[in-house]
Amino acid sequence: MLSKLHYISQGKTPQDHLENIQKACENGVELVQLRLKEMALDIILETAKKAREVTTQFKVKLIINDHYKIAKAVKADGVHLGKTDACPLKARTYLGKQYLIGGTANTLEDCKVLIEKRVDYIGLGPFQFTETKKNLSPILGIEGYKQLIGTLKTDTPIIAIGGICMEDVSAIINTGVYGIAVSGTITKDFTSISKFYEILNSSEIKA
Repeated sequence: MLSKLHYISQGKTPQDHLENIQKACENGVELVQLRLKEMALDIILETAKKAREVTTQFKVKLIINDHYKIAKAVKADGVHLGKTDACPLKARTYLGKQYLIGGTANTLEDCKVLIEKRVDYIGLGPFQFTETKKNLSPILGIEGYKQLIGTLKTDTPIIAIGGICMEDVSAIINTGVYGIAVSGTITKDFTSISKFYEILNSSEIKA
């Protein structure tokens, strides 16, 4: 079963990413996405190998951002493909059925394309402004998610992403999305992971 909380790794250096992944695992996260941008492939590969060692130790799922061949090389659990990355169908042919494949979407059309290509989940955003991503797409907000979820009526899990803070979670989940991806808020305080899960699993939330 796909975790309702995805931690997107942060850090200025590969070592920072690894240390933050270690802390996230120590604090009970169930799924981590290694997100290294603008770095050489050999560095990403070596960092992914080390991240796999850490996540294996804690029995945490590891998703590699962008690079499906690296995901297979390090025996990660899946890959997350951005809009300019490889086609999910190509990645599926290479990886096989046992790997998770997620895709980035910003619009209704993006979601429909990804659903047709049978991704395992869709990262839909941004919820609000975030410094993590360059060339940010128009923000969706609560109303944006409500409209998209209502129109899509899909069984494909939708993961909200983009500047999500603790106080946003209940309202986001109540739009009907499956879960959330968080980067900055968790990196600033890894003890927040348990609080995120508490809210996500709350019986008061009507998903």
